[in-house]
Amino acid sequence: MSARVSMGRIMDLQTKSAEDRLRVLKEEHRDLDAAVGALEAAGSTDMLQIKRLKKRKLQLKDEIRQLGSIVLPDIIA
Repeated sequence: MSARVSMGRIMDLQTKSAEDRLRVLKEEHRDLDAAVGALEAAGSTDMLQIKRLKKRKLQLKDEIRQLGSIVLPDIIA
């Protein structure tokens, strides 16, 4: 019985950790979006910097999608 409780607690902690990581990634994605928008609005000619920021945003989006499926898995009804 205690093994079940322990396994349940471990899964809860893993889910909590994934939720925390997901929150951080979403915040970073929003910050990058704001930075790209500000650079573009300011007429920045540093296209390499903008491209790098957009690439990082895409990486974050992929990781957010992966973690999202762990935190909120699709339930087939």
